[in-house]
Amino acid sequence: MQVLWERHPLSAEEVFAALSARSGWAEPTVKTLLNRLLNKGAVSAQKQGRRYLYSPCVERTQWVAQQSEGLLDRLFGGRVAPLVAHFSERGKLSAQDIAELKRLVRELDDEG
Repeated sequence: MQVLWERHPLSAEEVFAALSARSGWAEPTVKTLLNRLLNKGAVSAQKQGRRYLYSPCVERTQWVAQQSEGLLDRLFGGRVAPLVAHFSERGKLSAQDIAELKRLVRELDDEG
């Protein structure tokens, strides 16, 4: 999705070229992903000659909200605290992450 938000419309081959340097994904994987995004309504495809050009149908903020809520629901019962605990237990939180979380909690306390 990030590739399409940065520039669109793009063919599957152009998306693959942009992603191959970042992800190492094979072209069939990228085409499968584009097809899934198309079926979910996240992207649209317009036929141009023998190929399709893909464009995003949702804004990045909307997509991130949907995906993050889905992740929380599927893996952590819709709760944020177990997600943070998961990353904390695995040493994935930097000092900067911890400071940011403390700031966010203070802001929440001030609002309440």
